[in-house]
Amino acid sequence: MSVQRGTIRQYWVAIRILAVFTLVLGVLYPLAITGVGQLAFGHQANGSPLTRDGEVVGSSLVGQGFTDADGAALPQWFQSRPSAAGYDGRGSSGSNQGPESIVLLEAIDERRKAIADLENVGPAAIPADALTASASGLDPAISPEYARLQVPRIAAERDLDEAEVAALVESKIQGGDLGYLSEPTVNVLELNLALADLDNND
Repeated sequence: MSVQRGTIRQYWVAIRILAVFTLVLGVLYPLAITGVGQLAFGHQANGSPLTRDGEVVGSSLVGQGFTDADGAALPQWFQSRPSAAGYDGRGSSGSNQGPESIVLLEAIDERRKAIADLENVGPAAIPADALTASASGLDPAISPEYARLQVPRIAAERDLDEAEVAALVESKIQGGDLGYLSEPTVNVLELNLALADLDNND
C-alpha cells in the first residue's frame, strides 16, 4: 500500500510541475516577451511595415515587384531585383540553380536584354544584382548602381528633373550592416514611396 501511495504522490508532483511549467513557459514567458517586443521594438515586432496615407503598403524587410499583370516592368517605378519566389513570402526560396546551369544562364541573358532595352544602356552597364535572384527571393534592396541606372528612365517617365531623382536615390542609400559587414543597398519600396511623394510635391 505504501508503494502505491508513493507512486500516486509522484504522479501528483509530476502533474503539478507540468502545470507550473506550462503556465510559466507556455503562457507567462511568451506574454512577457511579446510585451517587451511591442514596447521596445514595436515597429520591428509588427513586421517593419511601411505605410502611405495611413495604409500599410508593404514591409521594409520583404521585396515586391513593380510590374503589371503580365510581369512586365512598370516604367514609372524603380525595379527590384529578380525573384525566384515571385516575391511570395509563402514560397520563399532561391532557384537552386548553379552557375553552370543552362536554365540560369538563359534567364540571365533574357534579363540582361530586357533591362538593356528598358534602360536604354549597353548590356555591360547592368550590375549583377539586376540579373540574379536573391537566395530568399524576397530581398527588398538593390545596389546603388542598379538604382542609379534607373534614374534617367524614371525622370523621363515622370517628367521630373534627373538631378532631383538622382539626389533622391543618394538619400536612400543605406550603409552595410555595422558599416562593414555588407555592401551599401537601396530599399526599393522605400525609394518608390519617396518617389511618389516627390512626384506629388511637384
